[in-house]
Amino acid sequence: MTFHTATRIASILMLIFALALPARAVTLLRDADLEYALAQVATPVLKAAGLSAARTKILVVDDGSLNAFVVSNDAIYIHSGLIGRMTNAAMLQAVIAHEAAHIANGHITRRLTNIGNARTVAGLGTALAVIAAAAGAGEGATVLALGSQSAAQRAFLRHTRAEESAADQSGARYLRSAGVPLSGMLDVFRLFRGQEALSESRQAPYVRSHPLSRDRLRAIEGFAAAYGESSGDTSTSDYWFARAKGKLTAYQRKPSWTLNRLGETGYRDVALMREAVARHGNSQTKQALGAIDKAIALRPQDPFLYDLKGQILMETRQFAAAANITGRAVQLRPRDGLLQASHGRALLASGNTTAALGALERARTIDFRDGSMLRDLSVAYAKTGQRGMASLITAERYALRGRLEDAGIHAKRATGLLPEGSGPWQRAHDVLLASDRAAKKKRR
Repeated sequence: MTFHTATRIASILMLIFALALPARAVTLLRDADLEYALAQVATPVLKAAGLSAARTKILVVDDGSLNAFVVSNDAIYIHSGLIGRMTNAAMLQAVIAHEAAHIANGHITRRLTNIGNARTVAGLGTALAVIAAAAGAGEGATVLALGSQSAAQRAFLRHTRAEESAADQSGARYLRSAGVPLSGMLDVFRLFRGQEALSESRQAPYVRSHPLSRDRLRAIEGFAAAYGESSGDTSTSDYWFARAKGKLTAYQRKPSWTLNRLGETGYRDVALMREAVARHGNSQTKQALGAIDKAIALRPQDPFLYDLKGQILMETRQFAAAANITGRAVQLRPRDGLLQASHGRALLASGNTTAALGALERARTIDFRDGSMLRDLSVAYAKTGQRGMASLITAERYALRGRLEDAGIHAKRATGLLPEGSGPWQRAHDVLLASDRAAKKKRR
């Protein structure tokens, strides 16, 4: 699991038309296993909402407070603190259902349309542009740009009570349609009960952006009483929720805390995975590898367990072994960009630069916003003597982090090295345009 600096945009071209604003930084947690687990929990709810489970990502913000939000139509952001406080999959699905309802009901689109003048729209365009992709674990915190104007930020994130009521009702219908117990939504509301009595500075962010009320809680209680509990099979969601929460807490809590709670998830493979993370955190490499090998023996077709073993091997400088084991993960799940990036990183560290370049380019094709992958890819291009491509990838990495001045320096270098008019040259030119536009607005 890595802490990623991210600036997620639909394309570099969005930056050309956006107003460059300073950003408020938060950190995203990017991990192939974690994101897959959350996707499994979310899929039945997203399908019930009429959203594409493949295109709507569930991303985790590394923040201990209780919060969840949407700022675009293709991702739902959930704070790690909220996941840590949940006790069952239905609670997580209830939060996802509520946020999905804001997307499905057009609340995000409507607020953008009604924002006002063109300058404000441009500012919020940047706020939406610079959101959540990735950069490297060693490059600092992830940038989640919601704009420097606090009033604009509050106006965008704060839902009206009418929207909240509509999202509650729609979310409850999605849960019912997906066979998810409505008790999960009630448990979430009860988790936040009492927050409204606190001063705003002490309230959970979720309460400030999602106004709660006893009337809303009673409405859902009435809905649950009228329709009863679902009798659907929740075993798949229960397992993947336990896995997501188990891995997340293992990375975020002290190893001793995890080792004292290995069996609390109820799944042997999850317990072994958590033990591997904790042992690795204690620099007990032999025991960590022993635990993950036992987990692999239970689930030999699970690519994410091989990826975790590869991470342990990489961080203990066993690069050739890491390349081999992450290769197995990629064989099992070739269309996962994060797994391809891990494999490429291991290949690069082991000295197999040509193979690393192929894996990292495949990763970029799948998820071009992974900044740590872009950093590795630029190194691979540089090592193979392709200086123009190395400069281009570096420019794109800086652009996706919102560092447009630095991006422009590398983009200008790339345009001088790449064949004019080629696809890579055009990409570099786009970054250069974005950088120049931002610099002109800064001088005004």
